[in-house]
Order: sequence, then C-alpha cells, then structure tokens
Amino acid sequence: MFVKEVTVQNKVGLHARPATFFIQKANEFKSSIWVEREDRRVNAKSLLGVLSLGIVGGTTISIIADGADEEAAVEGLVKLVQSGFAE
Repeated sequence: MFVKEVTVQNKVGLHARPATFFIQKANEFKSSIWVEREDRRVNAKSLLGVLSLGIVGGTTISIIADGADEEAAVEGLVKLVQSGFAE
C-alpha cells in the first residue's frame, strides 16, 4: 500500500470536469485506488464517490493505492492534482 497527501490547487476543487480527469487517470492503473478526505474514503475510480467528498480548493486529500502499480498510480494522480487540472 502506498499513500501520499496532496492539496487541491484549483480554486473550485474537484467538481465534475476535474473529477472526470482524475477518474480517467485512476482507471489507467490496475491497482485499487482510494481518495480520502478527513474520515471518508471512496473509490478513486467512481465519479459519484469522488464528487461525494465535496473537495474544494485548498483541501488536503490522501491518495491511497494498493496493487502492482501502486506507486505509479499515486504519483500520477498527485501530479495531476498539483497541476490544477489545467484550469
């Protein structure tokens, strides 16, 4: 299991458009991936799950992966979040 924290950079957070990019990136990996905010953990490959966290700009989230490509999955998703989803 590999875990890394990242702060969401874009002002509006993970609304529908960036959440879709996030999920598409998560689906590129074979590992099981979760996003955690405070005490809630959801499947990073689920749009409804990610949106249900209500992640706004400035929120720190944990990205957790478990599987063959767990480090690559977490690093790829952290990089995407840090880029601000090109917004």
